[in-house]
Amino acid sequence: MTAQVLIGLSGGVDSAVAAWKLRESGIDVEAVFMKNWEEDDTEEYCAAAADLADAQVICDLLDLRLHTINFSSEYWDRVFQVFLAEYSAGRTPNPDILCNREIKFRAFLDYAQTLGAERIATGHYAGIRFRGLAPELIQSEDRDKDQTYFLHRLDQQQIEAARFPLQGMTKQETREQARRIGLPVHDKKDSTGICFIGERRFQDFLANYIPAQPGPIVDSSGRKLGEHQGLAFQTIGQRTGLGIGGVSGSNEGPWYVVDKDMESGQVTVTQDRDHPALNVRVLEIEPPHWIAGLPPEERALKARIRHRQPLQDCRLEQDGDIYRVSFAAPQWAPAPGQSVVFYLGEVCLGGGIILKALRESAYPS
Repeated sequence: MTAQVLIGLSGGVDSAVAAWKLRESGIDVEAVFMKNWEEDDTEEYCAAAADLADAQVICDLLDLRLHTINFSSEYWDRVFQVFLAEYSAGRTPNPDILCNREIKFRAFLDYAQTLGAERIATGHYAGIRFRGLAPELIQSEDRDKDQTYFLHRLDQQQIEAARFPLQGMTKQETREQARRIGLPVHDKKDSTGICFIGERRFQDFLANYIPAQPGPIVDSSGRKLGEHQGLAFQTIGQRTGLGIGGVSGSNEGPWYVVDKDMESGQVTVTQDRDHPALNVRVLEIEPPHWIAGLPPEERALKARIRHRQPLQDCRLEQDGDIYRVSFAAPQWAPAPGQSVVFYLGEVCLGGGIILKALRESAYPS
């Protein structure tokens, strides 16, 4: 192989336009379709089959060679088993973050390098710029679509080896470009659900791998309202799928999960969306991963605790091995296992996994 760049082609519009942009810029590019899940494939149905067919149509139209590679074993070992362990421990992980680090920018990068490619590319909405010789991960032009939240656990070596051709485009511009050049996926629905697994009835899917461990659902006064099937199936802030609607003596508003007790197996809920347990300013997190390898000198940063959340003013403080993030404004329903991702200007610095919410309310000046 002599291609300069291998692009991960999912069969969707983003990676298709990214591939077209690379080719139009004169770069020697070939495409790779990654299959990473086959646990519930059958002879009648394979979740990746339709996407592979779309990827082949795209390559035929763009005159690109298409490679296929199966990373199902790597995905199971490096991503899915961690995903299950986190849920079993009562946390709420984000598999897309781990999938990017371990599959799209590690297993795929290793594969590309064995073929002699200089770079890999993806259809992520993110950017790369260099400060001297050091690569920085920066936010996309389309702030609503920006995907740096999911890329924050990459390191400089992975970023330096990557290209993000959609860096300066919005999602609308991407779809319009796909339509103009005749790509049939220009109006294809965006993929959602678990990374490489897709849309599922989430609790039913988890139940295939995590046994039910029923326990009581109570309100803040301790009144039993119902029963859940396991702490793994509940997350802080959850308001659907609790099965306690129409509880006698309560108003008709929604219920929210505010606490999960791992020892007793008890889930506590409230109908008060402004409950103090759902609106917190201080989080304790794991030691952060820094893209640059070192923490920033500046402690007054911005951060988000979920994708598409507007950036929030915060301060990061370290006390020995303990890291705390103090926000200027309350953050709604942060859940252990989710990530806090830090920014300085448009640069994504890295982030850390939430361990617990604290009840302190002071924001350091």
